[in-house]
Amino acid sequence: MSISFLIKPASSSCNMRCTYCFYADVSEHRETQNFGIMSEETAEVVITRAFEAAKRQITFAFQGGEPTLAGLDFFENWVRLTQKHNTNNLPVHFAIQTNGLVIDQEWAKFFHTNQFLVGISLDGPKEIHDHYRILADGKGSYKQVMQGTTWLEKEDVEFNILSVVNQTVAKHPTKVYNFFKKQGFKYLQFIPCLDELGQVQGTNPLSVTSERYGKFLVQLFDLWYRDWKSGSPVSIRMFDNILQILLTGRPESCDMNGYCTVNAVVEADGSVYPCDFYVTDLWKLGNLHDSSLAELSQIPLATAFVQESLHTDPTCETCPHYQICRGGCKRHKEPKINGQYQANIFCSAYKEFYDATASRFMEIARMESRR
Repeated sequence: MSISFLIKPASSSCNMRCTYCFYADVSEHRETQNFGIMSEETAEVVITRAFEAAKRQITFAFQGGEPTLAGLDFFENWVRLTQKHNTNNLPVHFAIQTNGLVIDQEWAKFFHTNQFLVGISLDGPKEIHDHYRILADGKGSYKQVMQGTTWLEKEDVEFNILSVVNQTVAKHPTKVYNFFKKQGFKYLQFIPCLDELGQVQGTNPLSVTSERYGKFLVQLFDLWYRDWKSGSPVSIRMFDNILQILLTGRPESCDMNGYCTVNAVVEADGSVYPCDFYVTDLWKLGNLHDSSLAELSQIPLATAFVQESLHTDPTCETCPHYQICRGGCKRHKEPKINGQYQANIFCSAYKEFYDATASRFMEIARMESRR
């Protein structure tokens, strides 16, 4: 059994004040908004529980808030504890999603030595990135983030880019894509900006509407397809997953399964939640100090989290793209009506996107299958 833990070592603490931060909103829906920095005792409990559950391999992924605020000593100690408890010599993988502000040569050397896959949050060129991704003093963070990527490149660290598709990014797909290419960033992930929990998507001026998101995806695909045809492909996670569905039937990204599973999202105090979008008191499964991962994943609340995601809106069942789209992420089907999740808020966007791209995805899939 392969185990993946998403760990928040600094809880909701962050050295930035991004105006669209979904985790700031999530943490406000808890009695304890910030659990502080994870203690060494809790870190060892998490690691021990992971090796109890794993039979094949383990992935420890760190996120926030801003995980680097836990300090480099925390991560060095995590690696040491992992080596201590890995008595069966299982493969262990490390990943971290960071805003990149504190990355210097020392951090980059550590990531390289320990083979961390690093995700950098970067929305595009300076005028786009600095629009929402600001520091505590209200200034933009672009310069510091780019300095962090420079250190990663110098120390030969594997990293990718995560861009949040807010209204500003959505209006400039060509500018954003070409900027990333010019910088040599060829591993990209684009995720739509989320409204607050319980709020209808697209009603917040920061978020992206379905109409705008559909146009963004189509234009982004056209750029990506052009480069694929010319022999200079760029990896875009969503598009890679669509091809994976066509080739194997299964995506890597959980939001493209069409249903939820119970993921191990661990807050700084050891509390476990089933999904990064639902780290709220309502969905707290328990704490690793008190229970094993197997025990937490089998409680009624965990089962309920999965079961309520299985509802399919009737419009999905007749859609020609359902086998690929699969209805999308549960978080994009809120708010509930009469206790039921509805059609994905980006349904019209996905229809426009797949109408425009399905035949070309099939073309690429056929060529990849021959290889």
